Amino acid sequence: MSESKLWDDVDAYFISHLSPDDDVLEAALRDSDAAGLPRVNVTANQGKLLHLLARIQGARTILEIGTLGGYSTIWLARALPAEGRLVTMEYSARHAEVATRNIARAGLDAVVDVRVGPALESLPKLADENPAPFDLVFVDADKANNPHYLEWALRLTSTGSLIVLDNVVRGGRVADPDNPDADVRGTRAAIELIGSHPRLSGTAVQTVGSKGYDGFALARVLA
Repeated sequence: MSESKLWDDVDAYFISHLSPDDDVLEAALRDSDAAGLPRVNVTANQGKLLHLLARIQGARTILEIGTLGGYSTIWLARALPAEGRLVTMEYSARHAEVATRNIARAGLDAVVDVRVGPALESLPKLADENPAPFDLVFVDADKANNPHYLEWALRLTSTGSLIVLDNVVRGGRVADPDNPDADVRGTRAAIELIGSHPRLSGTAVQTVGSKGYDGFALARVLA
């Protein structure tokens, strides 16, 4: 059995017992596929991890950078209390349209605010609204801008907030300081910023599964 087949089988086993997709989540994936969105969403067990992190965090406000079809958005929003709020930012208007439908079908449109356009334009506008600090920030957008997203996450959070960066391993390429890929360089810059920033304490975890070899970083805001 190949390694990738084994990873798929283990993922399937965990998902079947710990985070089986329900009709709403399955419909979100089907509609995303039908609309031609790239299949780069989190897996069901990764979505459940985000959900649990939000619950453990006691999150009442969540910021997501990178909506895609709204699959991870639904997992996160379901962790919020009735009066909670999730702001999610999506570059593509077409992707945001699909996500908005998926979020509405999940009954979460009153909780979720989908904002369309480049996140580095949307984030200053959000900051101008002077929102309450976000309890959790999930970054899953273009990786070249990861350090910029991390800086904005710091501006929009406070002591005790949690920041999650997805896809930080890049198939192992993140370990290569000479890799010219913009996504690798942006990810390395974000990891190094977490390690050196006096307001952050973080770690990164490698993962394998149906999405291949990758991982995520977690950072807690200290002050």
